[in-house]
Amino acid sequence: MGEALLVALLKAGADPAAIKFAVRREERSAELATRYAITPASISEMAQTSDVLMIIVKPQDLTLIMEEVQPHLKPGALVISFLAGKKIATLSVGLGSDAIARVMPNTPTLLGVGMSIVSYGPGVDPAQRQYVSQFLQAAGKSVEIDEGLQDAAAATSGSGPAYFFAFVEAMVNGALDMGIDHETATQLVVQTIVGAAKLLDESGKSATTLRENVTSPKGMTYEGLKVFSDGDLNGLVVRAMNAAAERSRGMA
Repeated sequence: MGEALLVALLKAGADPAAIKFAVRREERSAELATRYAITPASISEMAQTSDVLMIIVKPQDLTLIMEEVQPHLKPGALVISFLAGKKIATLSVGLGSDAIARVMPNTPTLLGVGMSIVSYGPGVDPAQRQYVSQFLQAAGKSVEIDEGLQDAAAATSGSGPAYFFAFVEAMVNGALDMGIDHETATQLVVQTIVGAAKLLDESGKSATTLRENVTSPKGMTYEGLKVFSDGDLNGLVVRAMNAAAERSRGMA
């Protein structure tokens, strides 16, 4: 994800010569420096010199990162957190700054078609907000939400690709059960899903309308959807999303 966000940053017009970064493994550091012409640096050096500092680590590593950053953080610098579950208040206290943006991207960011959600601390000025917006647009799409909805939004778009992949797995297994080989089943399901997503995105019609358009009374699609309804697909999805959101709240 860090590399995907780096690519988006460059796509948004950032000068590679102005970008510094730190990763754990030396071989990975050398690889990124060569590939993108960016400069390896220590965390303290980046904190001292950066107008924008992006933190893209595992949530459990945040405390150690803040201990390294806080004594050196450049006054007025914008800190962008990409950590699941970690609140703006936590970063504000740990860093001694209110110029915090909290962002949750998702994995399609790797292809430049991600969906990011962003919330801002009170110290983020209009120019910094514009910077974040332009940067995230280069990675796909973004929406600004109240931080109180971050966990719910993360359970929707952050975890959403995994729900989608699980449904694709189930459809492939359904095709296999009816005798279709794995390669053909995968091709049928993936292209069907890609086409359906494109239709939903570009037709201007709601998912409800598109579903109704393809469902003839007592037809084959009707019978398939009836099984979903009888199994409470809607309730199952709602419960899954609530479970993901609750886990996000527990990571705060």
